[in-house]
Amino acid sequence: MLTLTQECLVNNRKEWEEAGYALPQYDRIEMARETARNPKWIHFGAGNIFRAFQANLMQKLLNDGDEKAGLVAVDGFDFEIILKNYRPHDNLSILVTLKADGSIEKTVIGSIGASLIMDREYAEDFRILESMFRNPSLQMVSFTITEKGYSLTDAKGETLPAVKSDFLKGPAQASSYIGKVSSLLYERYLNGQLPVSMVSMDNCSHNGDKLFAAVDAYAKAWVENGLAEEGFLAYIEDPKKVAFPWTMIDKITPRPDASVEKLLEKDGLDLTPAETSRHTFIAPFVNAEESEYLVVEDLFPNGRPALEKAGVYFTDRETVNKVERMKVCTCLNPLHTSLAVFGCLLGYQKISDEMKDEDLVKLVNTIGYKEGLPVVTDPGILSPKEFIDTVVKVRIPNPFMPDTPQRIATDTSQKLAIRFGETIKAYQASDELDVNDLKLIPLVQAAWIRYLMKLDDELNPMELSSDPLLEELEEYSCTLKIGEETEETLRNKLEGLLRNKKIFGIDLIEAGLDKLVINYLCRMTAGKGAVRKTLQEAL
Repeated sequence: MLTLTQECLVNNRKEWEEAGYALPQYDRIEMARETARNPKWIHFGAGNIFRAFQANLMQKLLNDGDEKAGLVAVDGFDFEIILKNYRPHDNLSILVTLKADGSIEKTVIGSIGASLIMDREYAEDFRILESMFRNPSLQMVSFTITEKGYSLTDAKGETLPAVKSDFLKGPAQASSYIGKVSSLLYERYLNGQLPVSMVSMDNCSHNGDKLFAAVDAYAKAWVENGLAEEGFLAYIEDPKKVAFPWTMIDKITPRPDASVEKLLEKDGLDLTPAETSRHTFIAPFVNAEESEYLVVEDLFPNGRPALEKAGVYFTDRETVNKVERMKVCTCLNPLHTSLAVFGCLLGYQKISDEMKDEDLVKLVNTIGYKEGLPVVTDPGILSPKEFIDTVVKVRIPNPFMPDTPQRIATDTSQKLAIRFGETIKAYQASDELDVNDLKLIPLVQAAWIRYLMKLDDELNPMELSSDPLLEELEEYSCTLKIGEETEETLRNKLEGLLRNKKIFGIDLIEAGLDKLVINYLCRMTAGKGAVRKTLQEAL
């Protein structure tokens, strides 16, 4: 019987290897000691994407002898991730890579040198964190805490109570997430204004700016309120001291799947997933696709790990921006959102199954190649055409990836502006392209409004994925009735929504796309099967 612990890994190494696991090729005990002595890389957000991607990158460097210290995994939101997932397994986890050809790779990830909780109630953990931030060896602090993690305001634009409280209490008593991160940076400032790079690796546009804006807000408030030295603000705002590079990250990492759990059980491993009290789905293993991309602005005032040896692209800010726009605005994210919305309406439970649907394949091919690709700027380091080819021919159709349209439909109101609005803007700005030639992007926008009615195409009740604007959107969707709408009634009911630039990125009425969106929506609300029929007619 194998157990995911350091002792079992050492004592039963042959059994692990015979079961097909790639194991750490370095001394984990010495790695942990070096991590404590000379930490180089701290990561906030100890979830699935981190264990599948960043932790595996560091494992490659450790295996090859390019690094001696491991990663420090920190969670400041859901402490049970550390307490119930990391520490019982000696900071080990299993990465199951699901390949499109049906094969899998099983890797024991051992690159986590320490796991910590960022909370003052866990006094020893917080003391260690402060000590690490004071250490001259620290080079980079990275984040996968989701875009919402950087927000200091609520949906109404009002400062969150915890943030407002921290502004008045100062770094020594900060309790909000970014407040605590900022207080750790203040420790680094007080210990000689030591340089460091703060690297957001979250999947959002200009992520470095979002992290900077959040930290900068705390620094300004604390300095203005006399709670921090004046030099702290200058320190945060000096990229030669504290850098906030942009990044583009791309790797599909669904939540741990039951089918993967069964594969591991056959090897004698008991790795039962669980749900934390904060509703985080955790397991000692993570399943992920093989494809992965990480493009990073090379802005590291204190040096950095040699991650280019593990496949990371280091480049300038302009190139990161081009790659990010290529992916988010055209080559992946819009296709994913299209499949998510239609997948929910048409009753699909797996994204890969949607790629067996001729209508949906034609939908994403047209949006990607025909409507999106003409306005993509080639970043040079990655080919947009080849990127889309991989997405539609390898990544999304991968039958072994247990990803769902319901997961991808999460927070769609926050995604439409970037994933489709930017393409519309590019058409508007072009002398050669006509915005009225866009036929299927408006179809997805209409389908999303139809999705908000909480009824699938068979008119069965449908649960919506979480979204911060659901309550606000309910004011529109609750007025819509199947079989009763005309284009005129829809226009009257939805004018405010169609003009919402925050959601769509542009005013659909000003752009002249409202007529087509309303026409599609009217047809989609005609009755049972109307979504499929409208999709086919639009194609």
